[in-house]
Amino acid sequence: MRVLTVVGARPQFVKAALLSREFAARGINECLVHTGQHYDAGMSEVFFSELRIPQPRYNLGVGSASHGAQTAQMMSKLEPVMQYEQPDVVIVYGDTNSTLAGALVASKLNLPVAHVEAGLRSFDRTMPEEINRLLADRISALLLVPTRSAAEQLAREGILDGVTVVGDLMVDLALITAKALDRDPPILHRFSVRSRDFALATIHRAANTDDVAIFARLIAGLRRTGMRVIFPVHPRTQRLVELLCVGASDNIVTCEPLSYREMLALQAHARVVITDSGGMQKEAITLGTPCVTLRDRTEWNETLEGGWNVLAGSDPCAIALAARREPPRERVAPFGAGGSAARIVDALVSSIAIQKHAGSCAS
Repeated sequence: MRVLTVVGARPQFVKAALLSREFAARGINECLVHTGQHYDAGMSEVFFSELRIPQPRYNLGVGSASHGAQTAQMMSKLEPVMQYEQPDVVIVYGDTNSTLAGALVASKLNLPVAHVEAGLRSFDRTMPEEINRLLADRISALLLVPTRSAAEQLAREGILDGVTVVGDLMVDLALITAKALDRDPPILHRFSVRSRDFALATIHRAANTDDVAIFARLIAGLRRTGMRVIFPVHPRTQRLVELLCVGASDNIVTCEPLSYREMLALQAHARVVITDSGGMQKEAITLGTPCVTLRDRTEWNETLEGGWNVLAGSDPCAIALAARREPPRERVAPFGAGGSAARIVDALVSSIAIQKHAGSCAS
């Protein structure tokens, strides 16, 4: 079996780490294609090195642009690659422009698409990611969903064929990595913080960074938490950080993007995670750290169960109050506890075998 995997953003590198290892272990030929959506060394190269992800066979070098321009450039560069490689299946992850571009090109070339992390919905179509999810799911032959609720959502939309509950790659890697973390990780000493005595924040989504007023409200919320806030700054957020003098004379400590293990260690030891990232919502709950989500809706509704995650939007008071709340007493584990990579490959192998059998019968 020949698979072509499209990645382009930091969360996709994390997911690809486990699945690429499973492909290699089973002798499956994987062609990894990096669109270049995240091209900064701290957002891309460090993950390939640290997580031992195979170097991409192709790096399209698309870089940043408007949604339409970026997706169009990805499509024009992906098409000749897929035509040349002729994979049995094209794998796309999550909900980025790389996801949509990979799914659209493969579909137009009549190549089967497998969507990892299918079935998620925030029900907010002002989010570009929601549009990407909806379209990718509609044109995928194999929908690999993380939870039973995601499968039920697809069923409500009339999508029944090709749906398999496989668990969550990002959660599985967090569980594996957390077991190997130092009890007193060096990253705590770098920032001179003690375990459970600081907050970790990230802000990167367009809805929170395209409007200076909204970003200013989020920063006001971080400043009101009453604790030190470590804030790794996404490249698209750097201009706003400088404009608002974030970290100059307040409780916020800004820094460059951190490696996967450093971020996971900080999440494991933080009192609270404050983020607009979908992946960090899952990682926080997996590590037993309360989360405050800087959005009005989330595609990961399971994280809201038991109060582990709270939606605060851009209200400074709501952000501060949620950050200072007491942690829930009972742990929840809605995303399984391992084995997702093996289940994904099993589903792919079964699907390809069925397709080839159907093709031979038809001929």
